[in-house]
Formats: sequence, C-alpha cells, structure tokens
Amino acid sequence: MIILAAVVAAAAGIFLFLLQEQPVRDAGNAQVVVGRPAPDFALPTLSGETVRLSEFKGRVVFLNIWATWCGPCRSEMPSMEKLYQELKGEAFEILAVSIDTAGEKAVAPFAKEYKLNFPILIDEKGTLQELYGTTGVPETFIIDKNGIIVHKAIGARDWADSTIIRALKDLAQKPDGQKG
Repeated sequence: MIILAAVVAAAAGIFLFLLQEQPVRDAGNAQVVVGRPAPDFALPTLSGETVRLSEFKGRVVFLNIWATWCGPCRSEMPSMEKLYQELKGEAFEILAVSIDTAGEKAVAPFAKEYKLNFPILIDEKGTLQELYGTTGVPETFIIDKNGIIVHKAIGARDWADSTIIRALKDLAQKPDGQKG
C-alpha cells in the first residue's frame, strides 16, 4: 500500500512538473505563456448569460476550446464530464468554449446527447482562438487560482485519468497565492 501511494504521489508530481514546464506560444500581441496571466474574456453560455474568465479567480479553471464537428473533441467530452463530477465541490471549474459557427444550434443538441453538465460557452466568431493563439481543437489551458496559465494541452486527453484528477485536485486545494 505504501508503494502504491508513493507511485501515485510520484506520478502526480511529474504531472505537476509537466504542467509548469510546457511552453505556450505568443498569440499576436497577447502574451499567452505558461507562467503568465490568462487573458480575460467574456462569452455567452448556452443559456445566454455572459461569463467572464476573471469571475473565476480563486478557482482552478479548465479552459477547453472545442467544436462539435471535431472527432477528438467528441472523444474527450465524456472524460471531461467525469472530471467535472469528480471535482465538484472543489475550487475548480470547467469552461468549455465551442467555436462552432452555428453556435447554440449545433452545441445544445450535442450537450444534451453527451449529457454535459459543465458550463459551455459559445464563441461563434473564434475570438478566443485568436486571443489565446490556438492552432486547432481541442486545446485546453489549465489556469490556477491566481489566474496564471500553468499548462496547455493540444489534442484530446483522457481527463478522467486518476493521475490527472489527483493533480488538478491538488492544484484546487492549494491556498490562494501559492504558485501552481
């Protein structure tokens, strides 16, 4: 049992190290770089309310940019829902930003089909892609409680993997002011 705990702790440590070391390219004038503040934005949700990233300061934000037509995006959505359910009650939030140009017409049926309960934002004009300098979908940014980007993932992942859940839970449980 002690060996298993040591292996899990080591894996979580490696994941957190990787979170801090992965570079993110500059996006035009915006400096979207691991270790720097995440650019703020405001986008509508499926229900029509406007959400700002800055409203989530004090929480770890899992910012995922995706589209309904993207096969890898579709494959990672169930694991994102599992992650969301697993970290409910923690200082953690998922903001899944759809870049579908059809907006709610494409996204609402998709969210219903996949039984997604986390917040889904609509970005029909691709504003966030430009602001964050993304090159495709899916792309995920992990933003710590202080609004600092601590990781960028390009491509789909199994977000329900126990090592990832543990690392994100640890990040969410760190006191505000401590670096990710």
